[in-house]
Amino acid sequence: MTILVTGATGTVGQHVTELLVQRGSSVRALTRHPERAKAKLPEGVEIAAGDLMKPETLKEALQGIEAMFLIISSDEPHADLYTDPQVIALAEAAGVKRVVVLVGYEEGIVEETLRASGMQWTLVKPAEFMANVLADWGETIRTEGVVREFYGDALSARVHEGDIAAVAVEALLGRGHHGRSYPLTGPEALTRRETVRAIAAAAGKDIPFIELTEEEARQQWRDQGYDEESVDFFVQIAKNPPEAGYTVLPTIEQVLGRPARTFAEWAEEHKRMFLS
Repeated sequence: MTILVTGATGTVGQHVTELLVQRGSSVRALTRHPERAKAKLPEGVEIAAGDLMKPETLKEALQGIEAMFLIISSDEPHADLYTDPQVIALAEAAGVKRVVVLVGYEEGIVEETLRASGMQWTLVKPAEFMANVLADWGETIRTEGVVREFYGDALSARVHEGDIAAVAVEALLGRGHHGRSYPLTGPEALTRRETVRAIAAAAGKDIPFIELTEEEARQQWRDQGYDEESVDFFVQIAKNPPEAGYTVLPTIEQVLGRPARTFAEWAEEHKRMFLS
């Protein structure tokens, strides 16, 4: 069975690709930048050019594909990427039998279109990625040795991107996952302060948490290029995070037969990325 992995060089997609190769699957990796992808992907992975925003570019990549891992939006900061719902119709017409979707903040027209199709489908719906701390805090930890953040008591049940990928791969290759929606969290909910302490413990250095006032946080987001609507959203989500973002669920253990990995484990794996 040949499996098409979209977003194959992304935070989750790269793990999906590696796990599929480890399990002996034939993988075709879809990317907008084939020339950059080769160095990031395991040997033997076929690379196909295509853009989820331009469905007509996927026709060749979909030929001979039986299952597909589909991302809905990019996990890269400020990326302008969305998935055109026509991708679902093209996949079905090409003979794809099974689709596993990495769902964003909430379901949309792509998921609705998939549910109405004749293909088998599974939705993977993770909470905040553990890897997000690299984008949020990595640079200031490396260069200044501190974290400056708003509302240090905000809780999050961050989930290891490798666990997200493992659930997706199980849904792609296993049985009993059709029509299932899998909300995924890590095994614990940590505050931002606690998360920084875990990074400090793994990196072996003191990392002070400097709590920003609301106005300081607003100005920081403005300086990063966000508009006022986005800034208001960030403030509200920090003060009143959705319950789904910090409620610990057993889904990963139920699907994989093992516990979800902790943030301390993730920090240990990535500690070199926090050292100057």
